[in-house]
Amino acid sequence: MRPRPLLTTTLLGLPLMVGGWLWLTLLSPFLYERPEHLDPIAEGPHAVYVYGTLRVPVVRWIVIGDEVETRPARLEGWRRTGLDLEPAPGEWVPGEVLTVDAEALARLDRYERLGIRYERVRHTLADGSEAWVYRRLPDEARTSSP
Repeated sequence: MRPRPLLTTTLLGLPLMVGGWLWLTLLSPFLYERPEHLDPIAEGPHAVYVYGTLRVPVVRWIVIGDEVETRPARLEGWRRTGLDLEPAPGEWVPGEVLTVDAEALARLDRYERLGIRYERVRHTLADGSEAWVYRRLPDEARTSSP
């Protein structure tokens, strides 16, 4: 039986279109301009605490473009709620700390849409070390940029 052209095109084209859209909206530099009000990124190393998709090694590699040093960590006094964290005494959020240079931090900022969807703030982790943590901006502070 001969494959049907429409089915073949759909099975091949749909994943490519979805992948292209994800790259364009999340990873490409084309739809993200770092807001001018943000401080410049200092030279590294930078410790970044991650608690969501960036814990997945393949996602980190796609976003950063390289492997980075990681270690398990936890943020005490917080709970994960969807795409964000909220204060929660007595609770904690498991995560990892990435050690990155300034270029990798800029790539993470682009992925998180720093200044548009997220802010990057310093938090003290359970082991007493400090790390950057991405937190969702309040709805009224978020822009409609992708």
